[in-house]
Amino acid sequence: MHDNARPHVARVCRQYLEDEGIETIEWPSRSPDLNPIEHLWDIMFRSIRRRQVAPQTVQQLRDALIQIWEEMPQDTIRRLIRSMPRRCQACIQARGVHTRY
Repeated sequence: MHDNARPHVARVCRQYLEDEGIETIEWPSRSPDLNPIEHLWDIMFRSIRRRQVAPQTVQQLRDALIQIWEEMPQDTIRRLIRSMPRRCQACIQARGVHTRY
């Protein structure tokens, strides 16, 4: 499964997946992204933005992201995982359009 971003539907990508015997699930365009990892990326992004001194190099950014990831409360991750049934139900009720997730 992947979204319909241009790189994912490019001929070279589709050919590679076919050559490797990888089947994909049809996915509607403009479908909501229910993946809870997106919320973790957002938390990490906001943590970087709140820093007194912004990372100036790729290495500093990498180090900061690793630190943020390691300090991420497990409860935050668990809550996001446990929210999946609610996310799916909201998506079904909204018939695939925008949800609060």
